[in-house]
Amino acid sequence: MVQVKIWGSLAAFTDDRREVEIDAKNLRELLDGLARAYPGLKPQLDRGVSVSIDGRIYNDSWFQPIRPDSEVVLLARLKGG
Repeated sequence: MVQVKIWGSLAAFTDDRREVEIDAKNLRELLDGLARAYPGLKPQLDRGVSVSIDGRIYNDSWFQPIRPDSEVVLLARLKGG
């Protein structure tokens, strides 16, 4: 199980929970697990989110491994230029 911190306005879609636990070994499993556990979050996930894993931001790296002790933060999609 992975502890996921829910950042900012995304908590409105997780029943205002700022931290949730999801069974996942990679980013794809994490996002799929979040969509199953919190169906209201699915439209946000479909639009795109950013995930910080151990301080590094990932957007579409679906098979990025996640260790059970990783620090994981779900964020609204970060765009840069």
